[in-house]
Amino acid sequence: MHTSITGQYLARFRRIADADTGAGVLPVTGAQRRFVLVRAMDPAGRPDTVPMFFAFPRGTVDPVRLWAAANHLAARHPVLHARPEVIRGTPALRREAADVPVERVRPAPDESSADALRRAVSAWSAQGSPMRLYLTDDERADEEILGIVLDHIACDGQSLARVVDELGDAYRDGLGPADLAPADAEAELAAYREAVELQLDAEQRGGSPAALEYWGDRLRAVHERAPLPRPRNPASGVLPTGAAELRRSAPAGGVPFPALLDACRATARVLYGPGHVPPIGYPWGGRPAAAAQVLGCFLNTVVFPARTHDAPQLPENGGSETTATAWWDDLDRADTPFDEVVHAARSAGARWSGRLDGLLTVDDARRRPPLTLGGVPGREVHIDGRPVRAPFAVSLTQGPELHIRMVWDRSVLDDAAAEDGFAAFCRALPAPASADPAH
Repeated sequence: MHTSITGQYLARFRRIADADTGAGVLPVTGAQRRFVLVRAMDPAGRPDTVPMFFAFPRGTVDPVRLWAAANHLAARHPVLHARPEVIRGTPALRREAADVPVERVRPAPDESSADALRRAVSAWSAQGSPMRLYLTDDERADEEILGIVLDHIACDGQSLARVVDELGDAYRDGLGPADLAPADAEAELAAYREAVELQLDAEQRGGSPAALEYWGDRLRAVHERAPLPRPRNPASGVLPTGAAELRRSAPAGGVPFPALLDACRATARVLYGPGHVPPIGYPWGGRPAAAAQVLGCFLNTVVFPARTHDAPQLPENGGSETTATAWWDDLDRADTPFDEVVHAARSAGARWSGRLDGLLTVDDARRRPPLTLGGVPGREVHIDGRPVRAPFAVSLTQGPELHIRMVWDRSVLDDAAAEDGFAAFCRALPAPASADPAH
């Protein structure tokens, strides 16, 4: 009888939960399982983090009130007071008391506020809260910048709006962790457990023999092209990542996703040359239909085989017919967890380690409200320079305009090649025509 990786995981977790009486440990989704294993394989044990930065007029933020609000939020949501742990080879989350720190970051004499925040976030230790807050002054702009940073195990893109909304509400109402009713905490715990169980049921179905056969055939020719990252020298003063961005008018209805995949193919062709099939990953999915919209990490990483054999043709419908058709077929099997997809591809003969040659994310900015503290809405700002888990990552934010950003690992790609790859991405997108990328 076929047993999926998810099925094997569930059997092992249930034995651990029974031995632990089940009170202190929670199962992990396939997405969380991937992040736990990636961290375990990282020589420095680095987690993947998701930061948001907001600028306020100086004097807006009360650190004591902010600490109370953050810990009220963390006490409510199980995933914000749980720590990843590998128990007898099995990933799990162990619940602990909420303990969100608010760290005042003071720039050194030669540092900007952005440099100071990068330094603070890069010093994130594997032990500690999955959500941490950093506050620093930007004297040149007479502002203070608040960084809200979450371990990716604890959140995905769909979680961020709720984090921002509930943190602002708790700050406005002066709530702290002691103000959370036990019944509300139990209800959130029950909702989180149910959502994860429903997700794992879907992932177990997604690991069917038919789905694995599909992914094996689909990814048989995939092989990563980028070399492994070189060791970084933090003392060099050079940011570990480069960045480029472009803002342009948004077409009605946004950019069709197949067109974005073809644009990634154009980037891969520039960076890795013709005649290859580099793997590009993108997050997809959400909470199961019957599950509550709990905080957590539920988005699977789907793999697109970015064939660079022929330059993509982009007709007016927004993407080549081949890309669009294959993409819809992929989405029918998007519940297959990433580790099962890698195993299926390798079993089919792919010379692929599971590393990705690029990442693509799409965000709808209209779904996330601004963080409001003390009646003052914050201005979201970008702070580049964080390490990335792939040679390049493109993010596209769709709102009143398109905001296209690409970051790249400077230990893998040089700036000139990456900028050419970003220009190729922008050129490949459907009209309207845009201005030159800004770096």
